[in-house]
Amino acid sequence: MADTPPRTGSPATHDTDLIIIGGGPAGCAAARMAASVGMRSILIEPDALCRNLYRVPALNNVLGGYTSGPELADSITTELKSTELCRLELGRYVTELRADETQVTVTVDTGIRLTAPYAVVATGVGPLQPRDVAWITAPDGLTLPPLWQAEADDAEGRTLLVLGGDRPIGTFLRANPTTETRLMVVYPAADEYKIEEIREDPRVTLLPVGHLTLGSAEGATVSAEAVGGDGERQTITADAAYLSIGNAPTAPSGDLTRGADGYCPPTDQHPRVIVAGDLRSARFQRIMTALGSGSEAALHAYYAVREVPTKG
Repeated sequence: MADTPPRTGSPATHDTDLIIIGGGPAGCAAARMAASVGMRSILIEPDALCRNLYRVPALNNVLGGYTSGPELADSITTELKSTELCRLELGRYVTELRADETQVTVTVDTGIRLTAPYAVVATGVGPLQPRDVAWITAPDGLTLPPLWQAEADDAEGRTLLVLGGDRPIGTFLRANPTTETRLMVVYPAADEYKIEEIREDPRVTLLPVGHLTLGSAEGATVSAEAVGGDGERQTITADAAYLSIGNAPTAPSGDLTRGADGYCPPTDQHPRVIVAGDLRSARFQRIMTALGSGSEAALHAYYAVREVPTKG
């Protein structure tokens, strides 16, 4: 029988050995790795574990033979729920994170404060809305769903207006190879490099624009006025509108250092705060890198408690 790693043994003043904020692939990987070296953890997630992963219809870049997000998410969720050293706090969110010389203090929406020697922050990113980008003018308060939330059956035979040329468009098309859904992709010049993989798909109409003005939805349709780079105007109508603009970091307030782009570089954080997953940078938003960085974050805390130096 394999040896069981020794418990780290948090001081009595701490609620656990490691607080993990975020229950996506990175946070779940951190909890599993922490348990494997005998660390107790509390994982706080406002929704379900791997919530966004359940909405990824097709995978082609992960180990283990998983071909869909739900398949991988089920596997991760099952493992984590059987992890005895991990306490799950689902349906809760962190309102503030503070770090000092001795511990990290996390305040939950219930008002409860939890403490640990270290915290892993893996809250990831959320979709940008039209109001977040300069090339779109939209009615006040308009919130649109990202394309990966579009249900294939509901979209079948319809024309969808897709704002932005980000990569989930290719994922949607690969996951639904026989769909007769038509995508009108409106995108700025900055997204030109992103649309190469969908350029030849007959279901896609590409509309490069300088600016887009969204109108109010009337009945079952949406409309917009597009201004091309040459100043030419055209009116666009579709059955529904979805987002593929990109993502923005979502992180709790408090002692997190954010860069100019809103992301939280790991090297700029308090020594007791470890950032993992998509929150680190837009460059590393992949499932495999999230899993790896979450595992590494837990080991970072494990060695730091024992004052064991790590080599870069």
